[in-house]
Amino acid sequence: MQLALNHLSFRYSRRKPPVLHDVNAVFEQGGVCGLLGPNGAGKSTLLYLMSGLLMPTSGNVTFDGTSTARRKPQILASIYLVPEEPSLPRMSLDQFIRLYAGFYPDFSMEIMKDALKEFEMPEVNRLDALSMGQRKKVILSFALACRTPVLLMDEPTNGLDIPGKAAFRRLIARYATDDRLILISTHQVRDLDRILDHIIIMNYNQFVINASVADIQRALHFSYGLRELPEDAIASIPSLYGFDTISPAKDDMDETEINLEVLFDAALKHPEVINNLISRH
Repeated sequence: MQLALNHLSFRYSRRKPPVLHDVNAVFEQGGVCGLLGPNGAGKSTLLYLMSGLLMPTSGNVTFDGTSTARRKPQILASIYLVPEEPSLPRMSLDQFIRLYAGFYPDFSMEIMKDALKEFEMPEVNRLDALSMGQRKKVILSFALACRTPVLLMDEPTNGLDIPGKAAFRRLIARYATDDRLILISTHQVRDLDRILDHIIIMNYNQFVINASVADIQRALHFSYGLRELPEDAIASIPSLYGFDTISPAKDDMDETEINLEVLFDAALKHPEVINNLISRH
């Protein structure tokens, strides 16, 4: 499985600047990728382009060599997109599953039931009577159960309560497999920091960071709660106990846990510095 962005550009009208401009990237199967960026950076637009629901202005997105915009049956059965605000039809959950599960050859009722149980929603009646958070739990459960090679999620933890967010992390860790790409767009960086294998940070219609968690940890050192800033600090954010910082990693340093907030800040302010450090490793 390979999902590729080939000189991808998109704008909503000629009078507006491009949302994406000449973006190139290749996503292989396996792993959980976090897609981060400020408001208006193009994260949601990118997911819709990847799923084939939007047509690129130029370039294309291909799934195993075929443009996703062509919406061929094999592509529709291979890519599932969870929107930020899912709408569900006026029917029961059983009717919904009977109507839609057949479009996904590897759909697992066992996973569907397990996910609903993890979300503490073992009994669901009318879908249109559910709250926003409950709708999100149902559609996330269905998305995981479809077992598509590509699973795209737009702000999946929005609308979830604290137990729901914890359940989401457990389910992603449980059902992330080597033959499946899970790409999650989010502003809620603390909801994802321990389940990601790869990180993309967008800004001004481009990827400013596109690297594996392992490469980032080898190249960068994250410190927490420092009273004084190190001389080589690239960026820092204040915390309750001092400053959380990011600095170049040295050979004698142990790898540290990534702080997505300070990495995000550093990537927007000093993208060339961050990328140069990562490329050296």
